[in-house]
Amino acid sequence: MKKTVFLISILLLVLAGCQQKPKATTGIPADQKNTYLDPSLSLEERIADLLSQLTPEEKMAQLRYDAPGIPRLNIPPYNWWGEALHGVARWGRATVFPQPIGMAATFDSSLIRQVASAIGDEARIKYREALKTGNISTYASLTFWSPNINIFRDPRWGRGMETWGEDPFLTGTLASAFVKGLQGDDPYYFKAVACAKHYGVHSGPEGLRHVFNARPPEKDFYETYLPAFRMLVEQANVGGVMCAYNRTYDEPCCGSTFLLQDILRKQFGFQGYIVSDCWALNDFHQTHKVTDNAVESAVKALKAGVNVNCGTAFRSLKEAFDRGLINEAEIDSSLAVLLRIRFRLGLFDPPGMNPYDAIPDELLHNENHIALARKAAQESVVLLKNDSVLPLKKEIRRLSVIGPMAADVDALLGNYNGLSDRLQTIVEGITSKVSKSTLLNYRHAFQLNQENANPVNYANFEAKSSDAVIVVMGINSMLEGEEGESIASSFKSDRQDIQLPQNQIDYLEQICTDNPHPVIVILTGGSPLAIKKVYDLADAVIMAWYPGEQGGNAVADVLFGDYNPSGKLPLTFPVSVEQLPPYEDYSMEGRTYKYMTADPLFPFGFGLSYGIFEYQNLTLSSDHLKPGGALSVSVEVVNKGSMDGDEVVQFYLSCKDADFRVPLYDLKGFQRIHLKPGESKKITLNLLPGDLLNIDMQANKVLVPGRYVMYAGGSLPTKRSIDLGAAPWQEAEFTIGK
Repeated sequence: MKKTVFLISILLLVLAGCQQKPKATTGIPADQKNTYLDPSLSLEERIADLLSQLTPEEKMAQLRYDAPGIPRLNIPPYNWWGEALHGVARWGRATVFPQPIGMAATFDSSLIRQVASAIGDEARIKYREALKTGNISTYASLTFWSPNINIFRDPRWGRGMETWGEDPFLTGTLASAFVKGLQGDDPYYFKAVACAKHYGVHSGPEGLRHVFNARPPEKDFYETYLPAFRMLVEQANVGGVMCAYNRTYDEPCCGSTFLLQDILRKQFGFQGYIVSDCWALNDFHQTHKVTDNAVESAVKALKAGVNVNCGTAFRSLKEAFDRGLINEAEIDSSLAVLLRIRFRLGLFDPPGMNPYDAIPDELLHNENHIALARKAAQESVVLLKNDSVLPLKKEIRRLSVIGPMAADVDALLGNYNGLSDRLQTIVEGITSKVSKSTLLNYRHAFQLNQENANPVNYANFEAKSSDAVIVVMGINSMLEGEEGESIASSFKSDRQDIQLPQNQIDYLEQICTDNPHPVIVILTGGSPLAIKKVYDLADAVIMAWYPGEQGGNAVADVLFGDYNPSGKLPLTFPVSVEQLPPYEDYSMEGRTYKYMTADPLFPFGFGLSYGIFEYQNLTLSSDHLKPGGALSVSVEVVNKGSMDGDEVVQFYLSCKDADFRVPLYDLKGFQRIHLKPGESKKITLNLLPGDLLNIDMQANKVLVPGRYVMYAGGSLPTKRSIDLGAAPWQEAEFTIGK
């Protein structure tokens, strides 16, 4: 036994790095049985002691997501399954922030970190209460399986709303801010623990996720699918990673030593825990057919590096152990990783020793968090069109609000959401803005995705007799989401087409025909919508996403000019699916702003304002770089409008002389700034030598000699952006010598 404890201690020292807890000022008197409870000891000593006291059966049970308590050691049960995609989720009352795809439209790392910190605060409060009441079950946790950092490569994917868009750099930057906010800034203790998912190549189709084998070109694997995971490990020290259902390069993701060991552990240096997606290990033998039964699947996953099984397969570890397929050292190695997380959450320390124990109950869904949800929703709103009809006057005489999303709660919540008693629908937000004398009417008017049964519709007359009409349309989680959630979807929660339901288009056409008054369309949804007809018919178009509990107020703030819209699209809106490669194809050729050659309906990074932002004086530190040189880029931005407003400054790089496929444009930096009328600011981006490398078709990072163009502006630097009303960008050419 002493030899086993010694070996375990050595293993833990290797894993530990520099993550050591400060010594307690007063230790708990310890005997051989409770040494692991003594906070004056090192983390490695405490883990080794606890492992030495557990039986093999107890150890294996602790590898389940629903880890049972161990009464003889006074260890309570712990459930690893928590959700916090945009607020503490599936656990009752909590602040509901915008869906991640909406938060991505803010391009605001600082805001995202604040949001995630608030989520972590609320999680601590709720968990503390759960411990008091003994209400420990799934979702009552401090380990949250968020954020989803898969690349939204195809707009048909129902779960794209959970992601941070189509760009790896934007995804990694914003999701890193989310992880830092959620996990807190204490050098030892976690506030809560984030989990990057779904590793490594996973973005639909939902109906094939249990059988699909993703085989992207090596270039795309390293250039598109891995960078965000690497950023979260190296820059944010994310505590967990979830492996996906599908296969990647023939191996199930949760059984792939290539993904979990060679890349994640060794290349990226990941030291946190790995959890399987829920019941993914059953797919090994049921759909992927790489094993014959649950015992073999459990063994394959454990040996590949899975620490926690969400599902039931690890219940077969006992049989595997008895048959000699796994040994106690392998079990200890896996469990030590999990114990490290639980110790750093403070779950074995005296109350009050963890600084996050002091978070007051009053922070749960308090006014500051509600205001933060409103701010996040405001920044997420994207103005796609405005023919000088917005903002509306609050004293408008007659205003009609119609459409199935105007009073729809699902259009606020998205998925993986909490619940709030302060939900503000769009019609409620509008009602709060208009004057006492405004004649305001609301009608449902048309259904989500089927024709009206009644041929008589009072909404038609009211709309055409109003001074302006606000049509709130789009989609909600009935039509897009995860595998079995979207009950109005015929494609297991994916969308076969990205058009709006035809009945919505038909009704909008009725309202716009022979109507002399402005028609403003507000769209809800979590994915690109092919809305050329809507764009042509309406006088103004707003993308509101799933804006969270304060979404109605935030949208109304934009409509009536109390907030100057500043959101930017975190993904491309194609004209139709005809512009897309086959959904099942994981090559990035022809996909996203980086490789799509056809003109989209709306480009990545696009979003209008009520103001006018002008870009001037783009300067480079050098117009010719030697290999290994760095580059500094500066640009001035001036608010030429009459309103205060935010602008998202975007920097793109284009390599012109590569003899292999490289991105048409590559986002290298962004910064949200606030400018008063007439105010100007100088924004600087510093690019390191590694930022100037490209990945070739053999997945090597290479420096391409030749011509480059650096762009700075408020949108993707394409003619389509200018046609839609974006401000002209600045550009400068430089070369890199051999």
